[in-house]
Amino acid sequence: MAMGVAPQDGGDEDAVIASINTTPLVDVMLVLLIIFLITVPVVTASIKLELPKERNQPTQTKPENIVLAVDRDGALYWGLEPLDVNALQARLRAVAAQDPQPEVHIRGDMAARYEAVGRLVAVCQKVGIRKVGFITEPTPTGGR
Repeated sequence: MAMGVAPQDGGDEDAVIASINTTPLVDVMLVLLIIFLITVPVVTASIKLELPKERNQPTQTKPENIVLAVDRDGALYWGLEPLDVNALQARLRAVAAQDPQPEVHIRGDMAARYEAVGRLVAVCQKVGIRKVGFITEPTPTGGR
């Protein structure tokens, strides 16, 4: 909406007209729109990778497999026996020396902090366990 302030008597052609010129604003906005339209596909582009496919295989329970668990409080268990990190590390070191090396299956409570599960994986890696797996429950619908 513009407002003209000119004398009403019809004289003075050089009178001041107090209206806002929006043409430069529209020009700048159109340029910004074009820049954003051009740069959005560049930002969403990523490196071509072939990500692993989801596979859900039933757990093959072998007597030699070791089942470790982390409860919601971060306590560690070997089967049903609670252990601290040092005792767990000593027992896993003995397991790592076996040939063939048994698999280690980790069961983590859904409410457990990631730090506790990460610490358990780090201990397995430190002692030289080569096969570590995570035990999960499938969703009832089979989807995500």
